[in-house]
Parts: sequence; structure tokens; C-alpha cells
Amino acid sequence: QVQLVESGGGLVQAGGSLRLSCAASGRTGSNYAMGWFRQAPGKERVFVAAINWRGDTTYADSVKGRFTISRDNAQNTVRLQMNSLQPRDTAIYYCASYAGTTWFASVGSWGQGTQVTVSS
Repeated sequence: QVQLVESGGGLVQAGGSLRLSCAASGRTGSNYAMGWFRQAPGKERVFVAAINWRGDTTYADSVKGRFTISRDNAQNTVRLQMNSLQPRDTAIYYCASYAGTTWFASVGSWGQGTQVTVSS
């Protein structure tokens, strides 16, 4: 079992940037895919971005071109750089560790979430 701890959320004005970080401990290693999801108030949790063990990435259409996911295997960390933030990006952001090497595997562990609020 891997433990995930997110950081970096906060309040930002529209057009601004934030960078989220997720530190992994427990079952660590570079062979597992990692991802970010978000959940807005009253809505379901949805996929945002993922990165596999080779560094290949995939994004939801809603964030493509604005968000960038990256990983540092030496530090067991995955990050989400969010630029050109809009009020619609307001949500709790969750780090996820997949149970396999790609994002087609199920999510094995979730972080506790970090709040991102974008004001207009």
C-alpha cells in the first residue's frame, strides 16, 4: 500500500498558476503510473491527468494545454503545474497511484486531497 500526501493548493485569481505536489511513501518505485483527479462541489470525481512509468502523459480535454503533469522518481514525487486557471478549475484535487504501469489500471491509492480555488 502506498501513502500519498498532496500539497500546493490554495486560492488564486483567474489566469494565475499553481503547482501541486504529491509525495509517495510505502510501496514506491518508478514502475507505477500516477495521476491527478478533481472533484468540484456537488459533482463526481473526474480524471485530470496521468503519467506512466516511462513519462508518457495523458490529459483530460478540459485541461489540455494548460496543465502539465511530471514525476521525479528519485524523490517519489508527482507534480501538476496548472496555468491559466479558471473558476471552473475550482475543486479538491486528489493524487492517485495506479495499481499498474499504465493509467488503464485501477487506482490503488488516493491522497487526502488539496483544495484549489480560482476566483474570477
